[in-house]
Amino acid sequence: MTTRTQFHRFQQGERTLPFDDAEYETRLANLRETMAIKGIDACVLTSMHNIGYYSGFLYCAFGRPYALVVTKQQVVTISAGIDAAQPWRRGFGDNIVYTDWERDNYWRAILSVTGMGKVVGYEMDHLTILQSEKLSAFLAPAALLDVSLDTMRQRMHKSTAELDLIRQGAAVADVGGYAIRDTIKPGIREIDVAMAGRDAMEIEIARRFPNAEYRDTWVWFQSGINTDGAHNPVTSRQLEQGDILSLNTFPMISGYYTALERTLFVGDVDDESRRIWEANVGAHEYGMSLLKPGVCCAEVTHNINDFFAERDLLQYRTFGYGHSFGVLSHYYGREAGLELREDIDTVLEPGMVISMEPMLTIPEGQAGAGGYREHDILIIDQNGAENITGFPYGPDHNVIG
Repeated sequence: MTTRTQFHRFQQGERTLPFDDAEYETRLANLRETMAIKGIDACVLTSMHNIGYYSGFLYCAFGRPYALVVTKQQVVTISAGIDAAQPWRRGFGDNIVYTDWERDNYWRAILSVTGMGKVVGYEMDHLTILQSEKLSAFLAPAALLDVSLDTMRQRMHKSTAELDLIRQGAAVADVGGYAIRDTIKPGIREIDVAMAGRDAMEIEIARRFPNAEYRDTWVWFQSGINTDGAHNPVTSRQLEQGDILSLNTFPMISGYYTALERTLFVGDVDDESRRIWEANVGAHEYGMSLLKPGVCCAEVTHNINDFFAERDLLQYRTFGYGHSFGVLSHYYGREAGLELREDIDTVLEPGMVISMEPMLTIPEGQAGAGGYREHDILIIDQNGAENITGFPYGPDHNVIG
């Protein structure tokens, strides 16, 4: 009878990563510096964003656990047999494939790298209670130390290579925006407009990145009452003359997320809607002017709050005014330490990437009802901020037809 392994190595094909080896070596060196300071022997990272950030491999869980194990000498992705050699081809460092012939071969594969009784770093904000119990049972760690905040702070500071990719992502988002604007007309469905934007972005990503994997690029295009929430899904609602619209394009390139969001109207805009829209545009421009090194996120937030309060609109604000960009998506990752909210005291520094995206939602039945949102991406530099979003905003550009 053929022996079935608990785990093994399977390597075939040519390796292709989003960045060169030096980029990953630098990221891992920074992580190992944190490990040395904290006395950590091995990090067992389990989130899509951290595995993607430190190795380049972005997994598809489908009910299976994945990991990246980092020690002083090794960096090893742990992947499920269903993916065969693809995690090795798309990941930096070594790779071990675990099999499903026996339950918990995943943890046996991790143990083969970490050994028992070590000080283990893990992501407290990601590992489930069940998997935490298995970590303790299989690895018998001398201590468990959370590294989720340390890794988040590292991801908040972008390298030159990351900034280059993010700039291209913002340009792709603009391509989707123009495709959407060209498709808008009364009677067309939200889903048809969204597909036009998504298709245009995927074609552009494939043109710019011919060796990448293509996944997860999407569009939220909302009309009328559907604009009241930023994350409302696309529907088959047909556009009507005078509708408020919300354009939202989200290209995904090698796990890196960028976005473009704009308010538009079909055909014409009434006076009260224009007043609210222009106030939100004013907050958007004011907010962008505040983004510079040395400024605290909470300070920016309070200043924009004052801007809206002076216009009796603050009660219609729906969420914080911006957030970090990088290895994140609508279903993984979040650099919550870099958001424009009242409870975030992070100070902006060169190399950080952050959006400015004020939103007002006026309830149905009131004049000017709907959700108003503008969104630009800015890179903090030594002197201020570089706006990498090119699609125009405001009533002078986005009343369509």
